[in-house]
Amino acid sequence: MRGVYLDNGATSFPKAPGVGEAMAGYIQNVGCNVGRGDYRRAYEAAGVLLDVRERLGARLGCGDPARVIFTPGATYGLNFLLKGLLRPGDRVLTSPMEHNAVLRPLRQLERAGVEVEYLPCGGRGRLDLEGAAARIAARPRAVVLTHASNVSGGVMPIEKVGALCRAAGVFFLVDAAQTAGILPIDMGAMGIDGLALPGHKGLLGPQGVGAMLLSEDLAGALEPLVSGGTGSASDSLDMPPFLPDKFEAGTLNLPGIYGLKAALDYLDREGEALPRRLGKLSGHLWARMRELEEDGLRVLGPDDPAERVCAVSVDWTGGDNAQLAFRLEQEYGVQTRCGLHCAPLAHQTLGSFPQGAVRFSVGPFNTFEEIDYVQGAVCEILGV
Repeated sequence: MRGVYLDNGATSFPKAPGVGEAMAGYIQNVGCNVGRGDYRRAYEAAGVLLDVRERLGARLGCGDPARVIFTPGATYGLNFLLKGLLRPGDRVLTSPMEHNAVLRPLRQLERAGVEVEYLPCGGRGRLDLEGAAARIAARPRAVVLTHASNVSGGVMPIEKVGALCRAAGVFFLVDAAQTAGILPIDMGAMGIDGLALPGHKGLLGPQGVGAMLLSEDLAGALEPLVSGGTGSASDSLDMPPFLPDKFEAGTLNLPGIYGLKAALDYLDREGEALPRRLGKLSGHLWARMRELEEDGLRVLGPDDPAERVCAVSVDWTGGDNAQLAFRLEQEYGVQTRCGLHCAPLAHQTLGSFPQGAVRFSVGPFNTFEEIDYVQGAVCEILGV
């Protein structure tokens, strides 16, 4: 039986060519830390670290590579941003389309006295910009939004919200888990102050490494959430005030960063061909699933493929979504993600709560033939 991997929204597979070799090469041939050793291998490792920092900053429109902070992933970055900025009495705006990586930190902060308010979204998950504008004009401490929903694939109007935040003097934080490496992101042009992203999804790198990118103003306002050794300013019991050391306590995931460098090498070689291919693949997937709506399959999210990224979630109105996902894997080798996708409010907004949905999410190594095969498998399960 063939295997078709359509769970790239959870993590990309396969990884970019060279990722595994780069990680093994670090472990076998380098192995040392950075900022803690005065010898050649340590300096070479520091050079790789700086290279990845500079390339992420250039790719994502962050003017100073020192404001590119390595994290274990997007979830950690979002926790660092939210808990490092917000204090009791502050007000923060978000949307019901967020992942639990935003919702759960906000719930903890709410219990500590932060006021959390949800911006209005329609039944397809689209943000009500007019309603958002009025609430942003009231000057909360911050707005935090996903760039694209991990459930529906719907893309938020980040640039427009960023302009509203900039005009009101409000910090704008963005979860780029589903878009980094897939959609163009320019922090400066989009008015983004804090950007959190993983290395293992659209960037095609390994799990366990990501980044938090900061504007100059936010870097000054943010308190370090984790403190410890940095290899610098070791005479002080306080965290260093300079970047990136202020936010990078402890030992970084150097094998992961070496793997991420290999992934960036691949993305740079491919250029714009890769996101173009992804756009065509995801559009093809969306169209194939839409063809089955008369047969009891409801496609969630925007009905314009231009407003979507690589995830297409469906709700089987005539059956059990879990059974659909199980049979797809057991009988056809199609690997998906079924359930609530760590985004319960998004499913409530989209009308798929509590049953959840089956999510198909393509990556650059999928093929159009695979998508046609998946549609045929779904048709057989639905009996159409």
